Amino acid sequence: MTDGEPLIDLNGVRKVFRAPDRSDRVVLEGVNFRLADGEIVALLGKSGSGKSTLLRIIAGLIKPNGGSVLYRGKSINGPAYGISMVFQSFALFPWLTVQQNVELGLEAMAVPAAERETRALQVIDLIGLGGFESAFPRELSGGMRQRVGFARALVMRPDVLLMDEPFSALDVLTAETLRADLLELWLERQIPTKGILFVSHNIEEAVTMADRVLIFSSDPGRVKAEIPVNLTHPRDRDSTAFKQIVDEIYGIMTQQPQRAAGMAPEPLSLGYRLPQATPYKIEGMMETLADEPFNGKADLPQLAEILELPDDALFHLLEAGRLFGFIKVDKGDVSLLPSGEAYVAGNAAQRKEIFAEHLLAHISLATHIRRVLDERRDHKAPEDRFIQELEDYLSDDEAERVLEEVIVWGRYAEIFDYDYTSGVLSLPEEDKKEKAETPPPSEDVAAQ
Repeated sequence: MTDGEPLIDLNGVRKVFRAPDRSDRVVLEGVNFRLADGEIVALLGKSGSGKSTLLRIIAGLIKPNGGSVLYRGKSINGPAYGISMVFQSFALFPWLTVQQNVELGLEAMAVPAAERETRALQVIDLIGLGGFESAFPRELSGGMRQRVGFARALVMRPDVLLMDEPFSALDVLTAETLRADLLELWLERQIPTKGILFVSHNIEEAVTMADRVLIFSSDPGRVKAEIPVNLTHPRDRDSTAFKQIVDEIYGIMTQQPQRAAGMAPEPLSLGYRLPQATPYKIEGMMETLADEPFNGKADLPQLAEILELPDDALFHLLEAGRLFGFIKVDKGDVSLLPSGEAYVAGNAAQRKEIFAEHLLAHISLATHIRRVLDERRDHKAPEDRFIQELEDYLSDDEAERVLEEVIVWGRYAEIFDYDYTSGVLSLPEEDKKEKAETPPPSEDVAAQ
């Protein structure tokens, strides 16, 4: 980081969202960060770690509940002139042309029409959209629409450019091209921007672009680690130095809390934020891990490349595999545990049996649902009953998502059924018959 007054200075930033039940959810806690003149910083972290919220606080779109947020030494109390943002979605007005979309911010600032047109045409040409000024968004490809988003931000001539996963909605080739074009504009000083802060779920993207990478922890979000990237541009992704940084970040992002030798892992709470991972994707990851060239153990970047998954999706699969006790993740490597090896070696019926056993042993919510169904006379329960319990821990949307996740797991394992029409969970018919056929304990047995 360069000396002198930072462009952005955050101290002890805290953000709390109020849930519909009036409970508070702390999204950010104690975030300290400085963006220096002349640097690009990437924010990495799992979904829900507050990265996008932090960008919106810096942009002045939402207010923090604590701490200070300064731009060039002055508090940010609303959208600040000098700070522009590129969003993940294209967010273009479909009834406006490319030029009209780009001019919107200038028009809101009452910039004269002639100057608006001049500046808009200059940046449209700069971003590679010359000749499309009169086109409507529906006439453009996804990559071209995102270029309009960049042009709309850059036409404001921002000191600070904020980007919220700006390439994630694009195909790989288009994202690579747009990323390279933006870096070229930055390195050749063709844009007046002094600093860039962007959110990404792609570790290699972050190391390719950034001078520093900040890794966020979750619940609440805070800076967990900071990794400098002291590599010259353009960066060679095949170089040893590049791969070492990528490996280090993978290791930090998959690191689990240290426990004393012999200590059993803490049981999951009922409202644990379960990862998004279907049984078949977990299975596919383990099969890939078991096969050549890995033979049961893999370097995470190599596994991500083979699976062709974005990092965020891979992290969900890794967490699911770890929660089930199928895999071990350590220092950027993942390996199959004996239970994972048995799962991969089994036939379809054996895999279901192993999955069910580990689901009930390790996932508290699944165990709770099964116990409720076992104890009810008709062996049925409405989903709302469980959603209400989850809302004591999670937001409404997250409670529904977590329940949907465990329902998919439970149906695959055949430990319970679910009727999408009525929203009712129930025991499988075979289990109901077994319970109906099991005689109650005799008086002598009951008295013992």
